[in-house]
Amino acid sequence: MSDSYQFGKEAEEIAKAYLVQEGYKILAQNYFVQKAEIDLIAQKGDLVIIVEVKARKHDTLTEPEAAITSKKMKLLVKAADHYMQQSNLNLEVQFDILALLKTGTNWSIKHLKNAFDASEI
Repeated sequence: MSDSYQFGKEAEEIAKAYLVQEGYKILAQNYFVQKAEIDLIAQKGDLVIIVEVKARKHDTLTEPEAAITSKKMKLLVKAADHYMQQSNLNLEVQFDILALLKTGTNWSIKHLKNAFDASEI
């Protein structure tokens, strides 16, 4: 496996642990629908949270969250709709971004809640 794949998997596990620590229940991880993938699907109260995890090393010029394009947002919305229908859930959906930055062996996490609105895409 490539270093970037391993880095991404490590970031997803850090993100998952963070969400659990913050009181979220993890419903699914790496949920695929055609070309779309949701990194994490969580629930907190009456909200289902679709979580996109973006990670970078400290020496990159761009913030991790800057890598999320409108195309990626559309794919997330499509996959979220599919998940909600397949799971027969009738709850509000929120789209969050977890932007992780690794410096040495330390991770910092920026949680962007309600990062975008599906109706605006």
